[in-house]
Amino acid sequence: MNAIDLLAVRARQLGADGLFHAENAEPVPSPCISVCRMSSDRSHCLGCYRTLDEIRLWSGADSTLRRDIWTRLLDRAGIDLAAPET
Repeated sequence: MNAIDLLAVRARQLGADGLFHAENAEPVPSPCISVCRMSSDRSHCLGCYRTLDEIRLWSGADSTLRRDIWTRLLDRAGIDLAAPET
């Protein structure tokens, strides 16, 4: 399983648990899958697909910003949460 597959599985599980819903009071978990390596152009992490700025912001981010970061990184990774797992 590659990093995108691991990230997709994590995102789908968190989505199924309702953690991406604005009404959920639980903290939004980090997308980190412990594959911490920057892309060759240094635009994003090859594990979690966050940019350096998003990684820096994460620890102080509220749930709304964390959900926004998840949305951007999933788009960046080409992961569609509505798509069934294969």
